[in-house]
Amino acid sequence: MVEGGYAGKILEVDLTSGKISKASVDDETLRKFIGGSGLAAKLFLDRVSPEVEPLSPQNTLFVMTGPLQGTNLPGAGRFNVSAKSPLTNIWGEGNCGGTFGPELKFAGWDGIIIEGASNKPVYLFIDDDKVEIRDASDLWGKDSYETTDMLMDKIGGGRKVRVLAIGQAGENLVKYAAIIHDKADAIGRCGLGAVMGSKKLKAVVVRGTAKADIAMPEDYNKARRAALDVIEDSAVAQSLHAMGTDAALSLGMMTGDVPSKNWSLGENLEGSEALGGPTYSEQYLTRTHACYACPIACKRVVQVKEGSYKGEEQAGPEYETCCTFGTLVMNNDLAAVIKINEMCNRYGLDTISCGSTIAFAIDCFENGLITEGDTEGIKLTWGDMGSVFKMVDKIARREGFGDTLAEGSRSAAKKIGKNAADFAVEVKGLEAPMHDPRGYHGMGLAYAMSNRGACHMQHMVYFVEQGQVVYPEIVGLKEDYEGQTSEDKAEMTMISENLGMVCSSAVFCNFAMACLKVNDLVEFLRTTTGFDYALDEMMECGERVWLLKRGLNNLMGVTAADDRLPRKILTSVNDGAAAGSVPDIESMRKEYYDLRKLNANGYPSREKLESVGLPDLAQRLYT
Repeated sequence: MVEGGYAGKILEVDLTSGKISKASVDDETLRKFIGGSGLAAKLFLDRVSPEVEPLSPQNTLFVMTGPLQGTNLPGAGRFNVSAKSPLTNIWGEGNCGGTFGPELKFAGWDGIIIEGASNKPVYLFIDDDKVEIRDASDLWGKDSYETTDMLMDKIGGGRKVRVLAIGQAGENLVKYAAIIHDKADAIGRCGLGAVMGSKKLKAVVVRGTAKADIAMPEDYNKARRAALDVIEDSAVAQSLHAMGTDAALSLGMMTGDVPSKNWSLGENLEGSEALGGPTYSEQYLTRTHACYACPIACKRVVQVKEGSYKGEEQAGPEYETCCTFGTLVMNNDLAAVIKINEMCNRYGLDTISCGSTIAFAIDCFENGLITEGDTEGIKLTWGDMGSVFKMVDKIARREGFGDTLAEGSRSAAKKIGKNAADFAVEVKGLEAPMHDPRGYHGMGLAYAMSNRGACHMQHMVYFVEQGQVVYPEIVGLKEDYEGQTSEDKAEMTMISENLGMVCSSAVFCNFAMACLKVNDLVEFLRTTTGFDYALDEMMECGERVWLLKRGLNNLMGVTAADDRLPRKILTSVNDGAAAGSVPDIESMRKEYYDLRKLNANGYPSREKLESVGLPDLAQRLYT
């Protein structure tokens, strides 16, 4: 019997044979892995070889919801996509907001398992129980915005559809190609758009008419009302609503959190003023936008009304993009960032990996490792957005030097040779997000240990270490952490990761989690599913999922040697709030390994895996 919160079936699509079928998951598995990326990782372990080539038909793409999607709970308007990453060659996942996740649940599905590859461009159309693989030849070669508009016009019929689409970057198998949802949100990280491209899957379109099933309606309504009251009074929520994620830029520059000039500068006050939240809101914001049922409304809708970047009203860039195409390349023109954000969204490119890889290339150019002969006459210099625009276009089309950069900074460094790797800021092949561990050392450990490579969203370290949460003691955290110290960060990181894994499995927004208490999430899961979760069991679910993903990565070749930080992050800067500060990754990692029960090779111990209910994984790792 499937409890509340779940539709009770998962759609299976084999693009090679064209077969469409249904799968189900038993209650015990749902309770242990919840949904989202946790359930996807379990299904991957059971169904897919870890040795699979990421861009082969044998790599399986999981599009998953959790039990909270389709409800009106704040923070539940998200969904997850997972597969083996073509960028990192290990476990890859991403989640985003918007409306697709709830709509998939309304159509009666907990997720989609996409196998095989078509021999021609197709899109998947889901209309409640009606599922079709349709020809997409007329869509191939179109950008994600054009694709979305054409599909909405083609299907429409008075009922709105929700669209996931790839642009030319996904078609051309750029290793950090993104999946774009309704011209506004992105599954950006790990190159999952390239996995869609390798399957010749141009888009997934869904619409549904069902309603979410709530196991305990009265308790659910009480928990929801209490959470809405907390969010209304939350300073984090108010800041996100007023200035979006870019609110972090100005404050972050003052605390040593924002990298500049490819992580070589610790302070860029001019960039902070030009690119930060106040300038963003005053000059370009036209209105706010929210994911399904979310009261925070952190999304930005913007318009550049004059100048060379003048354009239509559109979804605005997030904080990460304002840094990767702002401070990281020494550009202080926010209008240019808005334009390049649109360009990346249309092509379907992860703005973090794309901007970071271009910053890496500029560093290589400035240090004489590449020349205009390598870049087809493009002079890569700090602050020259003309050259950046040209390179983004070349990357998406895999033309010239763009073909090298389309592989990501780690692979590009290997091809360039010499000491190019010194300028690549990545962990396990994934370019680091725009939060500097020299300002907050716990973030450095979280980058080193993240199961998808350097990441700020697979855990709650960012909010915990910076004192932005309201639940420290109940899960074993301290109320205050000093940023520029490596002491007391191992246990903090582990607990924050376990909570992050619950969020990625429930597919619950980290921003909402930063506003609420941990017991609020327990109540959301308990009242929606009917499973009698308590705090300890929920946190054990998070631990189990982290260990599962770690074990999958071990099967894919990850060892202790991969739990590292890049040279740039381990080199101190001379200016700014974090001047002279460098995380002690060795001491933090040693303590962390002891807490996680990881052996010298970086594998979870057999005993630990068995104790959390992963005996099948233990058997595969230790035979």
